[in-house]
Amino acid sequence: MRSPAQWRLRTRTLELGPRTLVMGVVNITPDSFSDGGFFLEPQAAVARCMQCIEEGADILDLGAESTRPGSRAGGPGSTASASAAVSADEEQARLLPVLEGILKSLPQAVVSVDTYKAETARAALAAGAEIVNDVSGFSWDPRMAEVCAEFHAAVVLSHTRGRPEKWRTQPQLEPDALLATVREGLAASLAAAERAGIPSESIVLDPGYGFGKRFGENYTLLARQSELLEIGRPLLAGLSRKSFLGHTLAPLFGGEPAPVGGREFASLAAMTAAILHGASIVRVHAVRPAVEAARIADAVLAAG
Repeated sequence: MRSPAQWRLRTRTLELGPRTLVMGVVNITPDSFSDGGFFLEPQAAVARCMQCIEEGADILDLGAESTRPGSRAGGPGSTASASAAVSADEEQARLLPVLEGILKSLPQAVVSVDTYKAETARAALAAGAEIVNDVSGFSWDPRMAEVCAEFHAAVVLSHTRGRPEKWRTQPQLEPDALLATVREGLAASLAAAERAGIPSESIVLDPGYGFGKRFGENYTLLARQSELLEIGRPLLAGLSRKSFLGHTLAPLFGGEPAPVGGREFASLAAMTAAILHGASIVRVHAVRPAVEAARIADAVLAAG
């Protein structure tokens, strides 16, 4: 299972392993599947960041472009912002006031930026972000690894199978093939990071739940998540409010998938399973319940 590790950030180090770290999500978007439009205004987003910290979040993860299934995120030309759903300029216009606002109020806050664009990563790191959370695992913008290395940033590299607009039509994989695909993709992202000069101590890997995995595949991945620790880096798990949870709950909701607001308890159950299967960091929307559930899961691990 998970082993103690030091995660080297841009200006500090976080200890991973003894206690699960909770990353609170703040989406500065009009169209995110979970909370689109709630925190689009900088004042509301900064207030939400403050609330996440008060509720126990160890890390804030700011995102200014939705990568929900069906979106055009990461499309051809997106590195130049020509055909992405959100241009780099617009992404930064949403993101930077919030980043600057939270660091002005809480200079010691650990802020991660959820982006796959090198231009945005550069601007955010220059403004004080510590971590770049790239859902593409350095595969959508060839300049991203270089920028992260230049700023000595910590990185979260996710496994993503194809582009969001194709996720709903991906062919189903057998369990062993699925695990092999995820393992090989994460290993390739890790190798790209290390070629760019990013030290392994700065890298955390994310299996990418929901990112190009069909509904049942996510459960296979969760049940066998600990196998990914063989790659040699700590794991972050982001299961909060994912659509596959809603589909599983359909019999309890009249045969229809549970709405986003009805997935909170399921999110906690999946998050707890991820911790027990080796995740050192969990990415969540509802912070306080996640902090409490993580304490219990950590106690189970410590007792074992």
